[in-house]
Amino acid sequence: MQERFSSSQIALISPPKKLETGSYGIQRMNVVLISTYELGRQPFSLASPAAWLQRSGFEVSCLDLSVERLSDHRESVRAADLLAVSLPMHTATRLAAPLAPKLREINPTAHLCFYGLYAPVNERYLRTLGASVILGGEFEEGLRLLAKRLAAGRANADSAAPSLPGRGPLPWPQSTQPEPLISVSRQTFLRPDRAGLPTLARYAQLQLPSGGLKIVGYTETSRGCKHLCRHCPVVPVYRGIFRVVQQDAVLEDIRQQVAAGAQHITFGDPDFFNGPLHAAAVVEALHAEFPNLTYDATIKVEHLLKYRKYLPLLRDTGCTFVTSAVESVDDRVLAIYRKNHTRQDFIECVRLLREAGLVMNPTFVTFSPWISVEGYCDLLHVVKRLDLVEHVAPVQYAIRLLVPPSSALLELDEVRKFLGPLDSEGLCYTWKHPDAKVDGLYRAVLAAVKAGQVAGDDRRKIFASVWKLAHEVAGNCAHDRLRVAENDQALPRATVPFLTEPWYC
Repeated sequence: MQERFSSSQIALISPPKKLETGSYGIQRMNVVLISTYELGRQPFSLASPAAWLQRSGFEVSCLDLSVERLSDHRESVRAADLLAVSLPMHTATRLAAPLAPKLREINPTAHLCFYGLYAPVNERYLRTLGASVILGGEFEEGLRLLAKRLAAGRANADSAAPSLPGRGPLPWPQSTQPEPLISVSRQTFLRPDRAGLPTLARYAQLQLPSGGLKIVGYTETSRGCKHLCRHCPVVPVYRGIFRVVQQDAVLEDIRQQVAAGAQHITFGDPDFFNGPLHAAAVVEALHAEFPNLTYDATIKVEHLLKYRKYLPLLRDTGCTFVTSAVESVDDRVLAIYRKNHTRQDFIECVRLLREAGLVMNPTFVTFSPWISVEGYCDLLHVVKRLDLVEHVAPVQYAIRLLVPPSSALLELDEVRKFLGPLDSEGLCYTWKHPDAKVDGLYRAVLAAVKAGQVAGDDRRKIFASVWKLAHEVAGNCAHDRLRVAENDQALPRATVPFLTEPWYC
């Protein structure tokens, strides 16, 4: 649960500190970039803007609170003129709420900025935490302009943030900051500066079927998405636009990570095949230079079917697995989400990837207002029938639909009728399932998954626990119970590679 803070506990933004003049002809200032959590990855969202800011002559420090302690960096936070917190995902944003007053306690005069995908959609709440600037979309240029403005000693402009030409009004209040709340401008990316970040070995690794581990790096070849899935957090910000990270910047970033020990690369694009020619060129060049380097990528079911001719290329250039947001096996729910694939498409996609020698890592939004207990059991049956138990991270069986402010789901009457009030600290609208048994099953599954992970159970054993729970609630446990070996060592060894910290929201 998030802590609650009264208005008296939220510090007001003070005028910028008096800054010394640096060697670049601008006033010298210190910037601290902070990440709260980024799925066990060394944060690209810190490394990329660090390069932009340092090129402009600013002093930059990076702090990743997923593997570092704030108490060890009090001096750099205290010396900062600008504190910028990265919000690439829901969990990171939740963790930023209790962080803000701690930063204010250490440094009450620094300007506080929140940036990243989840920043603009939560603007109203983030302002209550003391944020003076919110930046979404392509944030590197915005951070550079903000730092220059503060360094020049200018006060916050009194004019409204500019809207984006040709895109209509934004679905949230406009701020008075001069930097655009959202920018989708094309940028020429720089090689990210990772020198100030913890070593790659401190982050999530690739678990191999042999039992070995590989050190994992992370980069992006594109941002945004040209698709409009209603439940996706990318849509309210990019609205069907995607932007390419230039190939030379991608390869330079991978080179420095390989030099730092990376043996595997995760491509974190919302969809690696938004630009299939760009993706193909990147992996071909990557494999030519580093033939033993492996990688994984996220690709829609729709794109895996449409661009199936590229599947052998992925295999031959070292793709270890493909993550795909399947979300549901119910065609009605898939239509509500506007996923542009069907249950049968998913089944066909599993077949195609297997034929190509690729591993599929499906993800799901398992609990929604439209799933029934029988529908949940059906999902488990599909996973078992397609022999995907080893492929699915257990947390996926306990994912509950989030409806954040500005979600495209809000345009549907059948969504709005389920919703309760907005939980500002939870960053989403509350909802209850019309069948209390489904919400009870969700709580039981979540507890079982957590208990299994704490105990170190493998994916098959946790799946068996979830299966048993679901079928007991459905009333047909006696006919459909899985048999689980009493001795853990009798369970089969994992047969597919996976990251030790799985994807979720």
